[in-house]
Amino acid sequence: MAIERVMSMLIESISGIRGIYGAGLDALVLVRYSLAFGTFCLNQNNQRPLRIVVGRDARVSGEICSQIVIATLRSFGFEVIDIGLAPTPTVAMAVLYEEARGGIVLSASHNPEQWNALKLLNQKSEFLSPEEGKTVMKLAQQVKPPDHRNIPPGNLQSQDHISMHIDAIMGLPFCQSNSISSQQYKIVVDGINSVGALAIPPLLDRLGVNEVILINGEVNGRFAHPAEPLPGHLQGTMEFVRESNADLGIVVDPDADRLALIDDHGNYVSEELTQVIAADFMWRRRSGAFATNLSSSRAIDDVASQYQMPVYRSAVGEINVVKAMQQHEAILGGEGNGGVILPDLHYGRDALVGTMMVLQHLSELDVPLSEYWRSLPQYFMAKNKINVENPELVLQGFMQRHSDENMTTIDGVKIDFPDGWVHVRKSNTEPIVRIYSEGKTKAQAQELSQWCINDIESNQ
Repeated sequence: MAIERVMSMLIESISGIRGIYGAGLDALVLVRYSLAFGTFCLNQNNQRPLRIVVGRDARVSGEICSQIVIATLRSFGFEVIDIGLAPTPTVAMAVLYEEARGGIVLSASHNPEQWNALKLLNQKSEFLSPEEGKTVMKLAQQVKPPDHRNIPPGNLQSQDHISMHIDAIMGLPFCQSNSISSQQYKIVVDGINSVGALAIPPLLDRLGVNEVILINGEVNGRFAHPAEPLPGHLQGTMEFVRESNADLGIVVDPDADRLALIDDHGNYVSEELTQVIAADFMWRRRSGAFATNLSSSRAIDDVASQYQMPVYRSAVGEINVVKAMQQHEAILGGEGNGGVILPDLHYGRDALVGTMMVLQHLSELDVPLSEYWRSLPQYFMAKNKINVENPELVLQGFMQRHSDENMTTIDGVKIDFPDGWVHVRKSNTEPIVRIYSEGKTKAQAQELSQWCINDIESNQ
């Protein structure tokens, strides 16, 4: 469970810091955590140069936050590779490409546009482990500015790594653009006014897509709709796909590590299925395990059973999935929020490689997404959240009351039933308790969720 401390609108946790810029997330906080992360990177026992990669999404506060972070790191003697506006997975790729000691992504992911965050990557381009995160948190409370008299400022290089990222995807052995180009696809891309608008269209062009229509493509950080790629936020995008007679709609979040799909009829394809489609594609080529988190759909288990492949579940959080992938030598992993993790590139969610895999799969099957979607396992999920005074006490009580059920407690409390499940956990990014449930019907999923909410509220 993540250790969090909320100050004003700042959330400090082992996964980094996030908050509302100017109301908790301010210059002093950015300097303190940049110094702490620099100290962490400095203390790593390796031969890599003192180099850190910094990138950001298009939030209005991103430029000034990035300047503060870069200046702080340079004052500490670090060379900084500033890749500017870039998807989070591109920053991760740049850490590997530049042989840096770490990376900092300025992005609050799906949070509203007034939020921002420091997302921290280690030298392997992975988000910090719980142990590494705790080290940085401790350093942030202790670190003092270096004596600038004895430290020459580090160099600054500004580079664009999006093309490098696309080149790496095009170089994958299962990326066959001839198959994609033969379909003469017409695709709508919703760039949510952020870095996806800079990365997805050129990727589609390299893949041979016939026509790309970019909407919400002005990269100004003023999100045209709520940032999380959920159906309630994408009604306008779905209508645009229908009116355009497009073959597919591609939607990403502000830092382009999550991928949601809209089919050729303008219907939202659950982001829970993005990793399922990628796994179906990969298992046709390779045998191997898959890893995902406890809150992801059972659809992945159903598809895995068709190939007789194992699925391993971890606590929620990208780094937890990554550790499970590494432990079980998984060929692919992901999360039900639209995240696809391909270790051939890097251990992180990547909407760009997810896009390639989806298009490659559909082109080889020679079917529209609407038809392929009907062949996948059908589940319905309900996602709710409630505010409680003491999340830990709530979870403990819920666990005790239902200890005779088929329960998993590695991350909150998950109870599996024959035809569904419910998962109650403390959020890693917000001061709330999340309640996810899944069933064979929408009503069943909602009933499970409401049962859980009623149980918690009646016992507070």
